[in-house]
Amino acid sequence: MRTSTPAAATRRRGARAPVLEVFASIQGEGRYVGEPQVFVRLRGCPLRCSYCDTPHSWLLREGDRAHIAGGDPTDDAWASPFQVACWVAQAEPGVPRAVSLTGGEPLLWPDFLVELAGMLGQRPLRLETAGAHPDALERVRDVIAHVSLDLKLPSDLGPPVELPRGSSAPEGELRHEPVDDAVPRNAAEWRATRRETLPLLRGRDAVGKLIVTSQSPVAEVLEVLEDVAELCAELPIVIQPATPVARAGQPSAAELDAVVELALELGLETRLLPQLHRLMDRP
Repeated sequence: MRTSTPAAATRRRGARAPVLEVFASIQGEGRYVGEPQVFVRLRGCPLRCSYCDTPHSWLLREGDRAHIAGGDPTDDAWASPFQVACWVAQAEPGVPRAVSLTGGEPLLWPDFLVELAGMLGQRPLRLETAGAHPDALERVRDVIAHVSLDLKLPSDLGPPVELPRGSSAPEGELRHEPVDDAVPRNAAEWRATRRETLPLLRGRDAVGKLIVTSQSPVAEVLEVLEDVAELCAELPIVIQPATPVARAGQPSAAELDAVVELALELGLETRLLPQLHRLMDRP
């Protein structure tokens, strides 16, 4: 049974999260593609997507350090929202800009996200998420300016991994464990989670990102798009060809065109965009 409440995120103070890196670059994906932003990449992800291009962000390990643009690696990856806000200002090359939370999976740390949003001044806080934690999304959505929601295909996912609990945080700070929402483990659970998540984005600045590989089953793609059309038809869809990695091949032009056509036939606002930052050799 889900017992989280929207107020729970504001009752606990002093939240921390494990930071992998803070840096300035351009947004290479989604609705704000090409926009200069500062990226805060958090550690920890229970998912194992075949096309993941940041597997170094999956794990929580003793001795992890945060890498901050314009400074030396820190002694400890675990940071307070205030510390991260300071790192954001340090990483900015000039004018303050939007902050993108990525990972890893940022929704593992909802209390941290809520507190961070209050420390960024006028900078919009934007969230990139796999969509596996709808309760956490509901807790943070009112402080998030934009949500980029991955629309996962079950065939792209390996078995989820349980993150360490207790030993994952510094001694005496066990309250900083990752959120304990159950992660979907099969196609039926993923669909149920997706159908719970999509209505949370109605009337909000958001985008759905559908990554397509050379192995993406048409039936799975259609099911995802039909769920969007039914539950959040206003959500723009970005169809993103997978950047080739060992376990996921790049789709052909014909395969991409077929997915675009499916989305258009359902009346969805549709874009086809590769990862721009990869094309420009940016982080």
